Amino acid sequence: MRTEVHIAARAGELPRIRATGGLAARHTAPGTVHLIGTAATPLGGDEISVTVTVGSGAGLVLRSVAATLALPGRGTPISVSHWTFEVAAGGRLDVDPEPLVVAGGAEHHAHNVIRVDADARLRVRERVQIGRFGEDHGCWHGSLRADLGRDPLLRHALDVGAPADDLLGAPRALVSELRYPDDAPAATTGLDAAVLPLALGGSLRTWTGALLPA
Repeated sequence: MRTEVHIAARAGELPRIRATGGLAARHTAPGTVHLIGTAATPLGGDEISVTVTVGSGAGLVLRSVAATLALPGRGTPISVSHWTFEVAAGGRLDVDPEPLVVAGGAEHHAHNVIRVDADARLRVRERVQIGRFGEDHGCWHGSLRADLGRDPLLRHALDVGAPADDLLGAPRALVSELRYPDDAPAATTGLDAAVLPLALGGSLRTWTGALLPA
């Protein structure tokens, strides 16, 4: 199945929404849109494309109503998602969907592309859990390409789950959050969490562990 969602926020208007496939989107509060699953997706072989644009002076909060479950398909275990976010000058975007759970035997590839203006504000948080209760395998591959205007802000890639880890002690859960602007200093909390300041401003915050926090 191919799923496409387009959300465009403009100052003084309700967000414009177009959606086909296994996801729908609803305007749920002023400046807020929730993604809603309408079919079992992603299954192996599925592709999801979500494009969000925020115009000058507009604001958008993007959430989802439930966690997403990635399952293997009959022909392939691999599913793919592409998320694109564009925020113009004076725009504000806050993205924090419910977690993605990668079931045993599934493999999900998530590709995020972000373009943000220097005068905009952005927060994008991603949460991933490998395996349902009693499952110890499955894998997630994530990539993030963020630009500030025409300049590179961040290039980042991370794998969680088999075969990227060992089944005894490697993390099975991930929280990754990009903030712009943000002036937080570099910091670590044990081996689990880190804050990475970016050269052009903003930060990347990463946490890994066995289970996502409640």
